[in-house]
Amino acid sequence: MKLKNIIFDFGGVLMDWDPRYYFKTHFDNEADMDFFLKNIATNAWNIEQDRGRTLERGTEKLVKEHPLFEKDIRAYYDNWTTMLRGEIPQNVAVLRQLEGKYPLYGLTNWSAETFPYALEHYDFFQLFEGKIVVSGDEKLIKPDPKIFRVLLKRYDLKAEESVFIDDNIDNIKTAKDLGFATIHVTPETDLAKELHNLGYEF
Repeated sequence: MKLKNIIFDFGGVLMDWDPRYYFKTHFDNEADMDFFLKNIATNAWNIEQDRGRTLERGTEKLVKEHPLFEKDIRAYYDNWTTMLRGEIPQNVAVLRQLEGKYPLYGLTNWSAETFPYALEHYDFFQLFEGKIVVSGDEKLIKPDPKIFRVLLKRYDLKAEESVFIDDNIDNIKTAKDLGFATIHVTPETDLAKELHNLGYEF
């Protein structure tokens, strides 16, 4: 079956987001920053906001668990936009080349409260014409197959006709299991070349 649909993850593929961009200025030294991000404001904690927990509830829960870090915890979402450094230019350039040639979709683990900021401030999101599934809205997160099925059903897609692009290997594995072609993005990935290898022409 010929591939036609192209489904993008956002963070790590089109957007450069990292809490370290803010906290390297917040803490006096890197060791304190690393301890905080590995043991207090962890990825596992942040992903629950992506799953639909409100930023306020997530923050208050963590403050209650780690009261000595209250100032640092509250700084997390107060300075979230600083963590969003900007677009990943080489991949966004490929996205722009695909406009009008193939159907484009987004499937992202992202808080429903913070995603609107990115949508407003980065014009390339308009290329998806609203065809974006956001985990925080669905109360589901990748790599759960259910959120992939939400995308397929909502836009009447077939996995076998679609390529899924993500930087997270667990999400890639789920997509493969569901029948998608996949591209696992790393800093070394030549996205245009990978798409050409799958038969996309642009």
